Amino acid sequence: MNRTDRLYALVEELRAVAPRPRSARLLAMKFDVSSRTIERDLSALQQSGVPIWAEPGRTGGYCLDPARTLAPLGFTVDEALAVTISLGMLATSPFRDAATSALRKVVAVMDDRSLGETADLATRIHLLEDGPAVEMPMELAGALRTRNVLQIVYRDRTGIETSRAIEPLGYVGKGRDWYLIAWCRLRHDLRAFKGERISAAVSTGERSPQRPFRIEDLDIPRGELRTVSSGMPDR
Repeated sequence: MNRTDRLYALVEELRAVAPRPRSARLLAMKFDVSSRTIERDLSALQQSGVPIWAEPGRTGGYCLDPARTLAPLGFTVDEALAVTISLGMLATSPFRDAATSALRKVVAVMDDRSLGETADLATRIHLLEDGPAVEMPMELAGALRTRNVLQIVYRDRTGIETSRAIEPLGYVGKGRDWYLIAWCRLRHDLRAFKGERISAAVSTGERSPQRPFRIEDLDIPRGELRTVSSGMPDR
């Protein structure tokens, strides 16, 4: 059993006996791996948001709250493949870590047959990129949600670095390149900061003021902009 299958099976095993606990030793015996491997797997599931906790004591172990977990998702293989491709395309974006976590959650609740078929098909999908992805500062991922002012070190196209405070307003993605749209306090104007040129970003803890934001104000000369929310269905 590979690790992906084991993660799914661990969730299902804990769901089946919930709210009773299962010890790492018993789980290790069931899946024919070491207790340390089981503990690493459970830690990965916890970090991805699966509500698993440890109960101490001789009769303790790991428990799962079935009321807070999803039943196996009703994805078709085509739907699961589309989700996998979409999340994989975010690997060069500021949202890469959240995309990886989201994919773990999808994997953890899919049935074995669909998961196996999806994984096989995914090996046949390839993305052509210009070069290796450049790591972006972690603080960029939550910039829009927190609305905190960021202090960044930015390198322009000539290689000159400047330190400046910015107020995050949005993102524009083009292929593997991502641009943080922000109000620049150094230039007193709206700017698009290329993600791979931001070498450092630190949250100041200051909440950005409300500013009107229109993508048209950027005067982007080439390409056609599409809003991600235009593809979201109504509830």
